[in-house]
Amino acid sequence: MGKKAFMLRAGFAMLCIMFTSMVHAAEYPSKPLELVCPFSAGSDPDLMARLIANVGSKHFGQPIVVVNKAGGAGAIAVGDVITSNPDGYKTVWESHAYFATTVKTQKTPFNANDLIPLANFYEMKQGLAVRGDGPFKTLDDLLDYGRKHQGKLKWAHSGRGMIIHMSALLIFRKAGVNTIEVPYKGSSDAGIALLGGHVDAATLPVATVIEQVKVGSIRFLTVYSDKRYSDHPNVPTVVELGFPQANLPSFWGLYIRKDTPPLVRNAMGDWCKKLQDDPELKKGIEKLGGVPRYGGPEFITDAMKRGEEVGVPVLKELGLYVEK
Repeated sequence: MGKKAFMLRAGFAMLCIMFTSMVHAAEYPSKPLELVCPFSAGSDPDLMARLIANVGSKHFGQPIVVVNKAGGAGAIAVGDVITSNPDGYKTVWESHAYFATTVKTQKTPFNANDLIPLANFYEMKQGLAVRGDGPFKTLDDLLDYGRKHQGKLKWAHSGRGMIIHMSALLIFRKAGVNTIEVPYKGSSDAGIALLGGHVDAATLPVATVIEQVKVGSIRFLTVYSDKRYSDHPNVPTVVELGFPQANLPSFWGLYIRKDTPPLVRNAMGDWCKKLQDDPELKKGIEKLGGVPRYGGPEFITDAMKRGEEVGVPVLKELGLYVEK
């Protein structure tokens, strides 16, 4: 085959591929969307992901199926989407903090930058909790116990390097308390460990244990915020209690492959806008104990940059940063 004929055939093949991609994009969506959740069933991210799926399906025009792929503090779920076909039928429900800080504590077989943000939907309420019938009524009570019993205080978290882990770790570090960390795959597992008396405290999303908080079986000693939550007005913030460095926000949204066809990416963006405007979603987020916080790709990108600026020095100080 001559060079000219080869080039013509190669060009024709490329045009066919482009045309096929355009046809598929124009037909989008034609099958269910898989929403990958990085934590176990019953956790705060899982509950929110299922809310997104339930409300979002009526705007998407196809069923939305939540698939839990817990482990690696989010790496398994993120990696699953990165290695998937970039056709817009698989997205991951993740925190901006994974990309800002958590991934920097891991050796991964993928590049997290191969995902791009679609939209942010809510801010997770989180804090340090104890059993409601336990001896610790305030954060000072817990820290005093830790100082008097160095290396004895046990606390649960759902992944090293996550901001919910770093917030609590920074409190104990500043207070001069040596502790025993007990990691779990998800926040629901950490909450169960707390209720079962296997740990003295747990750093948790409020939504995961909202029902236990209502009946008094779990008590939050502080929340990782600079202002008190309106539905928990008696719980002081870390800023009030003298631990401003533990005020690390967690914004949650949807991410897709960056090489997803533009027509599909635009369609998903339009779907996210309809979902954001749905009052059922706002009510659902508030009912689950979250804060509605909507924003597009620019909002998430800016949050990532701020999170990296604040979080990476902390990771390095704590010895959690992994050089790539």
